[in-house]
Amino acid sequence: MTNRLSTASSPYLRQHKDNPVHWFQWGEDAFAEAQRTGKPILLSVGYSACHWCHVMAHESFEHEPTAAVMNDLFVNVKVDREERPDVDSVYMDAVQALTGRGGWPMTVFCTPTGEPFYGGTYYPRDSFVQLMNAVDDAWKNRREELNQNVDALIEAIGRTRNITPASEINSAELLADTLTKLENDFDPDWGGFGNAPKFPSTFALDLMLRQHQRNGNENLLAMVRVSLDAMASGGMYDQIGGGFARYSVDRQWLVPHFEKMLYDQALLLRVYTHAWLITHEPRYRQIAEEIITYLLNEMTDELGGFYSAEDADSLDEHGHSEEGAFYTWTPAEVRNILGDAADEALTWWNMSDEGNFEGRNIPHRIPQRGDLLRPSTIDASRALLFEHRALRHRPGLDDKVLCEWNAMMLSSLCESISAFNRLDLIPIAEKNAQFLVSELRSTDGVWSRSWQEEAEPHSQHSALAHDLAHVVDAMTRMYELTADHKWLHVATNTAHQLIDEYWDPEHGGLFTVASSSEQLIVRQKDLMDNATPSANSVAAYAFLRLAAITGDTKLESHAHQILALLARVAPSAATGFCNAISASLFAQEGAVEIVIPGDNPELLATVWSQWLPNAVTVWGEPVDSPLWAGREPGMAYVCRNHECLLPARTEQELRDRIATSFSGE
Repeated sequence: MTNRLSTASSPYLRQHKDNPVHWFQWGEDAFAEAQRTGKPILLSVGYSACHWCHVMAHESFEHEPTAAVMNDLFVNVKVDREERPDVDSVYMDAVQALTGRGGWPMTVFCTPTGEPFYGGTYYPRDSFVQLMNAVDDAWKNRREELNQNVDALIEAIGRTRNITPASEINSAELLADTLTKLENDFDPDWGGFGNAPKFPSTFALDLMLRQHQRNGNENLLAMVRVSLDAMASGGMYDQIGGGFARYSVDRQWLVPHFEKMLYDQALLLRVYTHAWLITHEPRYRQIAEEIITYLLNEMTDELGGFYSAEDADSLDEHGHSEEGAFYTWTPAEVRNILGDAADEALTWWNMSDEGNFEGRNIPHRIPQRGDLLRPSTIDASRALLFEHRALRHRPGLDDKVLCEWNAMMLSSLCESISAFNRLDLIPIAEKNAQFLVSELRSTDGVWSRSWQEEAEPHSQHSALAHDLAHVVDAMTRMYELTADHKWLHVATNTAHQLIDEYWDPEHGGLFTVASSSEQLIVRQKDLMDNATPSANSVAAYAFLRLAAITGDTKLESHAHQILALLARVAPSAATGFCNAISASLFAQEGAVEIVIPGDNPELLATVWSQWLPNAVTVWGEPVDSPLWAGREPGMAYVCRNHECLLPARTEQELRDRIATSFSGE
């Protein structure tokens, strides 16, 4: 017998459709039932690639006696955090306020109207049952005490709406403090920051690359290179199939949490591309292009959308669900596949009889860190191992298509296509951009957050500020890549939609949820970078870039207001605002505007061969913008804040003009 999750758009929710728990989806029906019965709500939040979410499901949600306690005492609500990050954020803030930590699965106990009063993360079955009985006792016998918790938590989780903008933005001081903190946290032996577990920290690495570009700081570049080499040499990088796992459980980047997330591929593709443009080290291009190959092989819908994630767990040869089963090897398996070529492959990827993960091997290059350019014989072995690995039970695929993550990947893909001059990939980018516009935007211009083929309708859930901010950035970059005006129109319309529907007229900045969408117990703003960049920092950067192209002063003004708001909170946790600091530097230094009228591939390639983080580049036919006034074909124009140097006619002249513009001379 299925529960109310059988018709959900989320594959994660549908994983729980046969649970004996009487699950509700988030919505009016759940709250109506809670208010009718007087029962508190048990809110469970997770996502499909979450290992411990699966563990708690097997231990508790599939267990009849435990489910019976849940059904008897609570109205049970299941939420996919990726579909509803607005819900996740509100209740995660509550859990962190209560316990000092957070994570998934998240378990929150709420009043029938949704106010949280207690919560945590993963609970083993026995502890979970004890907790539920204790919460029931408190709900029935100590309601006043719980109400005090509610009041305190509501105040804590609503704090972002009351933050006022800073009177001035001291970008230089904030940058210096952030870089000092990053240098102090840097792991000189293994790269990255802090101890295990280790996350990629792409915003920090990108900021360090940006600062190297600004002042030639070789120490910053060296730290980035150590980090990129170490990550790509370890098991966190899929040596056989490409793409990165979400994080490493150890300092050396050997043992990953095996789930693969689309947003990680997007963010890492970006930073490896930038590193290649600066260093021209072939291994960085190799890693970037293998991320793209992984995306196209495993994560792309036939309509052009990019899927969300692959699980950490899969079935082993005995039919048991095990973390990493798909990705690990024994020497016997390798020898059976490769024959005489096996010894070379086992040596190359450091695989042994003892293994490095539960008696099996995660392929890696840690002892040979940075030596990633494979000889042809190893490439051939890699192809054979990939072919045979595809015959194994694959990890579960979360095939929903999220607007935010797709637009994030589209932006990175645009940058990589131009950097590597991979014009053959432009149709892939165009297909994805068209998917976003056709499938996630209604005919009257309303955006949705999520699309899934089996759902009815396919597109569901109101778009959040995260979604639209990334759409603005992606469509702007699509215009820069293709010179197709329609993408510029989408970017412009979406930017003004963000301002019209998400803007806070009192303190500035973007609320997470539109004024016309479902309002939660508090209306929050996404200010700090987490696994993905904050909605407000993305919007600020995207508004500045789009304003440089269109001359739209309204967008520029709103970008500055966002940055003033972020400047108020950034000093308290500067490393959590790296993307905002990058945007602030863009605002401080001003845009370099490059205009190449007509079709001049040589001059365009000259621009694309450099990483110019403060530049916008337009070409082709003019649009209605001051940037295009008086431009003649056959020449390239380089301007800064609309003050232009002499036109360039040759590739060398163009390089010289760009260098002069960025030097400030």
